[in-house]
Amino acid sequence: MKLPEAWIISVGNELLNGRIVNTNLSWLARKLTIDGYLVRSALTVRDECDDIVWAFRTALDEGASLVISTGGLGPTFDDKTSECLSKALGRKHVVNDEALGMVREKYRERNMPLTEYRIKMAMMPEGAKPVPNNAGTATGILVEEGMSLILVMPGVPGEMKDIFERIEPLLRKRAPPLHYMSKDLLVGGVPESAAAPIIEKVMKKFPVYIKSHPSGHEIRKPILKINITASSSNREEAEKSVREALKMLKNMLAEQDGVIEGVEDAG
Repeated sequence: MKLPEAWIISVGNELLNGRIVNTNLSWLARKLTIDGYLVRSALTVRDECDDIVWAFRTALDEGASLVISTGGLGPTFDDKTSECLSKALGRKHVVNDEALGMVREKYRERNMPLTEYRIKMAMMPEGAKPVPNNAGTATGILVEEGMSLILVMPGVPGEMKDIFERIEPLLRKRAPPLHYMSKDLLVGGVPESAAAPIIEKVMKKFPVYIKSHPSGHEIRKPILKINITASSSNREEAEKSVREALKMLKNMLAEQDGVIEGVEDAG
């Protein structure tokens, strides 16, 4: 089975001078693999328009089914990704009315004026669609170019994840049919901060994606719902991955005095 190919573009001087570790890349690569994509290449470029244009054109010229970028969508002078994507596509760089409404509302909530620098975050290639960002201000950008789909997101991890997970159902539809297995583990007595290194160990051992959802109180009465997801062209393989990851999670959380309250099928 031939998988659609994805390219990941990371934009930012801070990624190339060693100030920031590119955790977005590893998160996206795992997510895309589980969603049915072959991650063909990952490019990291500086906040230079020629470099950004080159990265997008290279991915498109190589026939990428999906191009995802992170970084460079803010209001400052060095946030150039949207403008440079417009150049790469040969399209006008315009204010998107829907995106402008989203940005305006964000600042209205804070009683702050809509300056030209803030309007900049509503600009994108002509014909693109904005993607809401509940974790920040700059909208994501979704645009089709020929047979390729391009998704542009901020570099802040929380904002990137918020936007990606909104678009993830669409990405799965564009990939070959896969069998998904997803379970929720309910556990009490373990703070999310204590569960984080355990989750990381399990994800390194098994081909699964794990996300924790805390409730209660981190210190006084922590309660976690931990979602474990795997996919495969073979149903048994997906089920086995989740089953084994779940077993390891239970054992390691129990060692932290966690109380396993149940396992549920995830909706």
